[in-house]
Amino acid sequence: MSRIGRKPINIPAGVEVKLDAGVVTVKGKGGTLTQAVHPNMEVTIDGGVVTVSRPNDQKENRSLHGLTRSLIANMVEGVTNGFKKELEVNGVGYRVTMQGSDTIDMNLGYSHHVFMTAPKGITLECPSANKIIVSGADKQQVGQFAAQIREKRPPEPYKGKGIKYVNEYIRRKEGKAGKGAK
Repeated sequence: MSRIGRKPINIPAGVEVKLDAGVVTVKGKGGTLTQAVHPNMEVTIDGGVVTVSRPNDQKENRSLHGLTRSLIANMVEGVTNGFKKELEVNGVGYRVTMQGSDTIDMNLGYSHHVFMTAPKGITLECPSANKIIVSGADKQQVGQFAAQIREKRPPEPYKGKGIKYVNEYIRRKEGKAGKGAK
């Protein structure tokens, strides 16, 4: 039995969970999230607890069991507390500024500025010239947008310049071995 799939999901106060025709809807102070559930998975809502069960031990059902439970738990967590990814911009002359409330202007060493507008449900913050905070209720959407920002100038291994996650470790390489030695 799936260890994650068996765990019940406690619904905190102020969060409403509904199941209609195979679609789970979670509503809370962080917004409203919906997720379609595979027809084989059985989702039950009893009072303040959501449980996910599977009909049998077929391979597909085993793999969907933990996934379904995690998706619903992430929706509950998202509308309660939200999710956040922090990015750091490293490099001489590299900086980030806010343009309006939902667009960032990034100077990343290219001949032009790079502008990115946040999709609906995502909020951006730039507390300093080299830090970006992406936050929102949908865990997948927050991670995807943070990855798209990082993709504009990924960190390089020689000097460590580029956009990286705050907790990410960049494995550094040594430069040319024969430089200066003859």
